[in-house]
Formats: sequence, structure tokens, C-alpha cells
Amino acid sequence: MEMVRLEGLSKTFAEGGRARVVLDCVNAGFTAGEFAVLLGKSGSGKSTLLNLISGIEQPTSGDVFVNGLAITRLRERERTLFRRDHIGFVFQFFNLIPTLTVLENVTLPQELAGHSGRAVNETALHLLERVGLAERRDAFPDRLSGGEQQRVAIARALTHDPLLVLADEPTGNLDEETGRRVLTLLLELTRAAGKTLIMATHNPEVVPLADRVLAIHEGQLREERR
Repeated sequence: MEMVRLEGLSKTFAEGGRARVVLDCVNAGFTAGEFAVLLGKSGSGKSTLLNLISGIEQPTSGDVFVNGLAITRLRERERTLFRRDHIGFVFQFFNLIPTLTVLENVTLPQELAGHSGRAVNETALHLLERVGLAERRDAFPDRLSGGEQQRVAIARALTHDPLLVLADEPTGNLDEETGRRVLTLLLELTRAAGKTLIMATHNPEVVPLADRVLAIHEGQLREERR
């Protein structure tokens, strides 16, 4: 079953009075439970593609289907709600809320969706146990190391049982060894839950672990042979 489908997807930005084509009529599909890696040099369009898949940005032309729904045809509020309920994010710079505790950061997606109570807390605590941070649940993000913050971000990305997890350079702000541990944890948790994971990365260590590797070059998305 296809979880994500890109059909004729194009994105052009205006820069200094000129048009810069980042994606040019891209067609691709990602199946449920698949781990796909996006490669490409800085500025090639990896983050833009993730933003289009999530509905954060709208394409210049073409469509994105997530679980059969054309999110590009939704109104902005509908896209926001779909993203809140069905997509999990792991960012390079963690994006934790500094005024919330570790537990509050993890429960936040559920609370934004209008869910609260013991079941939400239990789910969050279970995930914090899985990432080895249950004992830090009352700490604030600035008391955590970079690797610990990213582990919290992974727990947050999974707490609302999303259809799809998008990771944008999740190890890019970590040292090599910490990045390796965070990557292993992210893969273990998403694999165990049967989630589709699409990751943009520069990290070559990710490539052998992926089901598929795709590269963005001059606006095109091409599958890499390994």
C-alpha cells in the first residue's frame, strides 16, 4: 500500500527577480512501513520536499497524496489539522518548547489535538522509557544534552501514532557517536510501530539501513542503486 504519492510535483522560488526551480515535475511513491532516505547537497530541495509532503508548503504545481488524500487540495487549516493528527516530525534543531518539561513536550501533539488525561500521559511515559528518559520527565530542555533533546523529539514525533514520520537531518546537530545512537533509536521505534519514515540526511551511515535511497539533483528525484 502506498502511503505517500507525488504526482507532477514542482516547486519554484523567486530569488532576486529570477525563478529558481527546486523540484521539477517529480513523480514518486513511498509504501507503508518503508524507510526511505533523501540525499542531495545543501539547497538541493530535500527540506522543501519534506515540507511539501507535510503540507507546510504548497507546490507550484502537482499533488501530494498521503494515505490516499490529496493534501495539496486542502485549505490551509485543513492541512494544518491533517499534519497535526497524522504526521510526526524530527528536526535537526530539536524544536522543543523551552518552557515545557520533557513530559509536556511529548504530550503536546496529543493536547493540541484535544486529548488529555491519564492515557495520554501513559503513552508519553512509555515512549520516554523507550528512549531512556523517563527519569528526566520533569526536566526542561535546557538541562538536557543535544542527544537527549533529540530523543525527546523522537518520542514527541511518535506519541500521537502518526501515519508518517518525516525526519530532516535528525543527526546533523549531533556528534558522530551520539548521532549513531539517535539514528538507531529512531529506526528501532519506527520499525517496531510499522511507520513510514522519510529522512533527509547527509549522513552516509544511514544509506545501508534504508529500504530505498533517492537523490535530488537539478530538480529531479532519482532512485540510487546500491
